[in-house]
Amino acid sequence: MIRTNTDQTLAINVKGLVKDFDGRTVVDNIDIQMPKGQVWGFLGPNGSGKTTTIRMICGLLKPTAGSGFCLGHDIITEAAIIKRATGYMTQKFSFWADLSIRENLEFVGRLYNQTNLKRLVNETLESLGLEHRQNQLAGTLSGGWKQRLALAAVTMHQPQLLLLDEPTAGVDPQARRDFWDQIHYFSDQGMTVLVSTHYMDEAERCDQIVYLAHGQLITQGSVMDVIKQSGLLTFKGTGSYVRQLIPWLKQQTGIEHIAYFGNALHISSTDLSSLSQVIRRSQMYIADHNLESVQWQQVDPSLEDTFIALMTKSGEDQRKYR
Repeated sequence: MIRTNTDQTLAINVKGLVKDFDGRTVVDNIDIQMPKGQVWGFLGPNGSGKTTTIRMICGLLKPTAGSGFCLGHDIITEAAIIKRATGYMTQKFSFWADLSIRENLEFVGRLYNQTNLKRLVNETLESLGLEHRQNQLAGTLSGGWKQRLALAAVTMHQPQLLLLDEPTAGVDPQARRDFWDQIHYFSDQGMTVLVSTHYMDEAERCDQIVYLAHGQLITQGSVMDVIKQSGLLTFKGTGSYVRQLIPWLKQQTGIEHIAYFGNALHISSTDLSSLSQVIRRSQMYIADHNLESVQWQQVDPSLEDTFIALMTKSGEDQRKYR
């Protein structure tokens, strides 16, 4: 039976994706419907199935079960077409260390049978700010410049879909910001982008996020929607020695997450009553131990608070060998 893509507005439309390796279910019943031209973030702990899902979507892995379309093509029967229309940037730098930046791009261009190769490489070098380093060997580049070369290589054939697998791991904040400026530029030109990341500030740059844990889709939506759906409540404590409370707070019940950042202590839970009781007890603890006072106020939960809460809620990995 010939299956047809029923929604031309979707870049990705997959249902019930399952992938087993040696009898172990790594991805379990994933549904994703991603509109064209958007930037989506894939979040989840290591081993949650993000990379495996990405590879099934772009035709690099055949699903054990499930079906769907990518760029209007069947992910099982038309995988070769999807690959040619997709740019895929892997976690590990995978280009040739003993070739220059220009030589790498020329080689990739030949793999895609690109015409007017010299002009195309020149334009790519200029658009990614690589022209002044074009003769430098790839193996001598810093992490940020390797990332820029990789992005140039996977986009110079002008793919309709760009898949990025933790592309900014190990690069400095300025390089990450420059990278995301380029991603949004590509999106503005009509390219669809799916990126897996562990950085919360990067997730907040996405139109929507998808959270996976233990091979299952836990939640998805805009950042604000995901935070709201979590039901999480957060209080922020400030004071010169507020970190001294952390050992005591870890012994209290009713707190799902404790973190210190931004010169403040953040405690979160889905139970307002429990949080309120802990805060009252903390004031008594502070008075009994002659500690400096702490000022508490309720604040909006951050995506990081929500991410950690989702990790905790998902529990231990229950995937078993069959």
